[in-house]
Amino acid sequence: MKCSKQNRSKKSSSKHSLSLPDLDQARSAVLNSLPSKESQRGYRHAIDEFITWYCSEPRLSFNKAVVTRYRIHLESRQLAPGTINGRLAAVRRLAYEAADAGLLSPDLAAGIRRVKGPKNLGIRLGNWLTIDQARALWQVPDPNTLKGKRDRALLGLLLGCGLRRKEAAELDIAHLQRREDHWAIVDLVGKARHVRTVPVPNWVKSSIDTWLASAGLSEGRVFRCVCRAGKTWGDGVTERVVWHVVKDCAKRAAIDRLAPHDLRRTCAPLCRDAGGELEQIQFLLGHVSVQTTERYLGCKQHLRNAVNDLIGIEPNC
Repeated sequence: MKCSKQNRSKKSSSKHSLSLPDLDQARSAVLNSLPSKESQRGYRHAIDEFITWYCSEPRLSFNKAVVTRYRIHLESRQLAPGTINGRLAAVRRLAYEAADAGLLSPDLAAGIRRVKGPKNLGIRLGNWLTIDQARALWQVPDPNTLKGKRDRALLGLLLGCGLRRKEAAELDIAHLQRREDHWAIVDLVGKARHVRTVPVPNWVKSSIDTWLASAGLSEGRVFRCVCRAGKTWGDGVTERVVWHVVKDCAKRAAIDRLAPHDLRRTCAPLCRDAGGELEQIQFLLGHVSVQTTERYLGCKQHLRNAVNDLIGIEPNC
């Protein structure tokens, strides 16, 4: 009799709601379980946003119904389906860690993990550069200045090798090696700590060599800050420096709304148009799934020769 009473009391004492300290504890558990700094940054933002919403008014329980209401709240803000699904993934991870730590009923956590996100309908157009735009962009920096040489080498890596801005910022000179009679970035640690080897075209390597020779660099990070006096300082650059270089050069090249990742996205169709195999482009960009590479190759619609340009009812002129 005593045992049955104790079991009933334990079941009745299982948590159905989380206080702010509980949420903070579960949040820390989620962030500590993520190896990538990029993932930590994204999950931290998503979880903080949910906690702010959750604590904005009294709620009876942290359960499936509440998380469904949160999804409706996100949809009311007209966020993209991918963004909403990313927010919900963080909430599901929060519920899992809370249940694992005994802060939330396992049944409620299981219900939360069953909340479905919106479907991605259609294909987003994205932002890709043409060959002429890409060539004009990386030739914008002045090759006669130290900063211009650095920026040319940086843009060349982003366009010609498809590097992410973090990968470019943290690239080490030691990673540049000769393999199979070709220059390559060997054992590059990318997103989610996936390791890949990236072939480097001769024109990209030439621009890097010009920068390194002018800056007098032979070891450490490839890219360094350049002061207004035209001298290098520090032992590297940040992702924000890469972002500013791309934005500044895009503005001077009269290209609107260009982000560093658009250069990586541009690399894929340029390689494809040059006869590159889909599998090799996947290796180059370091995609785990070939479907991701296919998305980088862009929309399957041909807008230059659109199917509805000449359908027989247009005026004869």
